Amino acid sequence: MNRTNHFDTIVIGGGPAGLTAGIYLSRARIRTLIVNEGPVGGQMVLTHEIANYPGVENISGYQLASIMKKQAKSFGCTMRSNILISDLELKGKTKRVTLSDGTSYTAHSVIIATGGRSRKLGVPGEETFKGKGISYCATCDGDFFTDKEIIVLGGGNSALEEAVSLTKYASKVHIVHQFDHFQAFEHAVAEARNNPKIDFIMESSITAFYGEEKLESVDIQNLRSGETTRFKTDGVFIFIGYMPNTEFLGEKVALNQWGEIIVNPDLSTNIEGVYAAGDSISKRYRQVATAVGDGTMAALSTSAYLHELKEKREQLIPA
Repeated sequence: MNRTNHFDTIVIGGGPAGLTAGIYLSRARIRTLIVNEGPVGGQMVLTHEIANYPGVENISGYQLASIMKKQAKSFGCTMRSNILISDLELKGKTKRVTLSDGTSYTAHSVIIATGGRSRKLGVPGEETFKGKGISYCATCDGDFFTDKEIIVLGGGNSALEEAVSLTKYASKVHIVHQFDHFQAFEHAVAEARNNPKIDFIMESSITAFYGEEKLESVDIQNLRSGETTRFKTDGVFIFIGYMPNTEFLGEKVALNQWGEIIVNPDLSTNIEGVYAAGDSISKRYRQVATAVGDGTMAALSTSAYLHELKEKREQLIPA
């Protein structure tokens, strides 16, 4: 038997953007539910150490997520985690979210903060050494490779820009790319080529990762000749694309060609009462701090929207 529960706002996603929205809304005494597919914290919990979050030193992603979760709950935010959404209705004044256990929730507004994930290479050893030598975020993990020799995999703007950024820490950066040319702006290519710490292994790809407790070497295959070489390295940064977690939305909100949610400056979507925040929206930079900023903006915009709804309803009630 389905049970229906009503909230003022339902936040879909429990990463830093969703948790921040939950903190702001609940503190404003707006009845808020956070629904999250996995454990609360999102990709943040996979980060061994966050060293660039303002005002916080030496904290793991798991610890920061736990603090945010505790804050949100202390203000009265309700949470459902490790559960899937089976149905979603966003149009109309009342939104409805139905979960895989049959429970149905309604609200006047929804914030979508489902985040995203780095595109993975999908070869042996990648899952084993993720966070143990394999990284998808130079800003997060670059300083852990100070004076180390590393590899950057990819040939787009992100790969080249991050490779240059990593030379602030690493002693040597090898860029491995599957084509004989780069899919990046000319200035990004020129900056990488002019950096003495960077060299290039073109028309090649990584086919396997090896090590004991941490990553120690990789197999690099030349895609033209087919020859494979075992290559020692202290770390690999993979930048072969980013995938927003928006597949479940279908055509319920407007998405761009990369599947990112299109938002207005106030983080509203094309559907009235539906806002979006964090790594699932169309934007350039993806960090815990930017997600927190998005969550704040989406919460404040949602609060203003709910206040307007309340005023309209009160105007319709006869004196």
